[in-house]
Parts: sequence; structure tokens; C-alpha cells
Amino acid sequence: MKHAFQILAVAFALAVAAAPAIARHTPRKPVQDMSTLFPAHVYVTLQSSNAVESLPTGKLSSSLPGAHYDAISPDGRLLLVSSKSLPDAYLVDARSGKKLAEFKIGPTAQGVAISPDGRWGLAVSAGNGTVAVIDMKSRKLVKTIPVGKEPHNARFTADGKLAYVTLQGGGGVAVVDMRTLKKIDEFQVPGISAPHNLDLSADGGTLWIRGFNGKVAAVDLKSRKVLAVIPVGASHGGIDVIPGGRYVFTGGIGGHEADVIDPATFKVVKRIDVGPGPHGVRASRDGRWVYVGVIGSAKVAVIDIRTLQVVKQIPTHGEVPFWIAVVGNE
Repeated sequence: MKHAFQILAVAFALAVAAAPAIARHTPRKPVQDMSTLFPAHVYVTLQSSNAVESLPTGKLSSSLPGAHYDAISPDGRLLLVSSKSLPDAYLVDARSGKKLAEFKIGPTAQGVAISPDGRWGLAVSAGNGTVAVIDMKSRKLVKTIPVGKEPHNARFTADGKLAYVTLQGGGGVAVVDMRTLKKIDEFQVPGISAPHNLDLSADGGTLWIRGFNGKVAAVDLKSRKVLAVIPVGASHGGIDVIPGGRYVFTGGIGGHEADVIDPATFKVVKRIDVGPGPHGVRASRDGRWVYVGVIGSAKVAVIDIRTLQVVKQIPTHGEVPFWIAVVGNE
């Protein structure tokens, strides 16, 4: 009996000694502070509610029929928004929510982009096969550039000299010279039948293209060689090269997951369940958080880039949170 008590005493002492170590390794609670989660404003189009919502404030810019794609100027003052239901794009004061100008860009309005110096805006018309060029200072549509069959979205180079435009109906990418405002080239993307959304690596050397049918391609822009074609989530979605270059994120509107790609290996390293219908994807300007518009649940999922876990689901003040623009990460 005495021996049994001695064994119990030793076991109890070991348990007490181990307790502080267990406490030190207890996982921290998810971050809830909105100011931490949003180091800069995030703008979410609410397609079925004709509005753009600013996070973390929840303020709405209303009277934007079919708010579809959006882009934010480098200084965070101007939003360019396309319409899903009309052949229009809108220029909006990001702070007041006031509509400043309206542009007739052509049928089936799609992606929009603002140049790194804030001078030019681009608005895509898939129906016309064109890109409308908007002078952001004069608030005038100054030129319409034919680019190819069913263009979908546009992306400026870091110096603003070129813009790449996906051609969803043509299987390729158009190249626009922003100095002459003319299309100067086009190249195909084997393995991607319908190039949809796109982003550039930080060094400008790799173009990442999200296809319409569950694939992502990485293209070396110098050689125009497709480096990899990567299977990802069902259907289509946004794509973002995370600031710092550690990951590439993409949504998949036909499923529940956001895919995380390692650009060094061209492999999907994680699939994160964010809810039904993830589409728009954009990281904070410091690359610390990733925001995903979840259409089916009308929420924005916030992902911690360090843990690759969802730390918050934020209900939007409207339906169909389709696209996301972030100040400092355009």
C-alpha cells in the first residue's frame, strides 16, 4: 500500500510540473479586433444589393446598379466599379460614397483596374471586346481599345506602362501599351481554355491566370512559356499574389474552399473551407490577412496568413459579396 501511495505522489508531482508547459502551448484565441484585421480599408461589391461596402466600418456606397467588379486608387480616394446589369462603370468617392461620374463602356461590363500612379482607369466590356480608358483626373472616358474576344479583367504592370487583359473567349491574354493606348500583342495560354482573372508576381515576371473551369496557370512573361497548370477549386474565382510573394490565393465559386498555392513549387498546399461560393480574393497590403467574399453566406471570411485558418466571418450588409478591392494591394 505504501508503495502504491509513493507511485501516486510521483505521478501527481509530474503532472503539476508539466502544467505550466501545457499552458504555454495553449493556442491563442482567434483575433477579433477589427482594427487589427483591417490595416487599410477593404471595399466589397454587393452585386444583388447595388452597393459597395467598406470594411471595417460597414459604410455603404449605394445606387450602383449590379455592383460587380471594383478597384481602388492608390491614394484610397476613388473607386471604379463596373455594373453586372448595365453597360456602365461608375467613379465613386470612396470616403463619402458619392457617385462622381458614370461611363458607358459597352455591354457585359466586367473587370476594372486603376493604374499604379492613379492616372488611368480601365473598364472591360466583354460584349464589345474592348477596354474603355478613363482619365481619372478629368473623369472622362478618353478612348476605347479593341482587345479581342470576350475580355474579362485587366492588370497593370507595376510601372503602369503595360496592361494585361484576359480574353475569356479567345483563350489568351492581350497586351495594351498605356503610353500609346493601343493593343500591341496577344499570346495564348495552353491549358487554360477560358482565361478569367489575373495577377502579377511582385517582380513582374510571372502572370498568374485563374481559368473559368477550375485551373490556374503561371506564365513566364519573358518567354511566354506556361510554367504550370494547377488544378484548383470548382468553376471560377478571383486570384491574388499575396504581398511578400509567399502564396497565391484563389477562390472557387462552385465550391467552399479557397486554394493556397506555393509559387515556388506550383502546388496547392492547402484548401481552406470558407463557406459556399468563394469568389473575390484579396490580401491586406501588408500580406498579413486574406479576405474572401463568400457569396452563398453573404460574408467576408478573414484568413490569417500565418496559420492559414479562418479567424473571422463578417456578415455583409447586402447580398452577393462578389469582388474585393484593398487599399495598397491593387
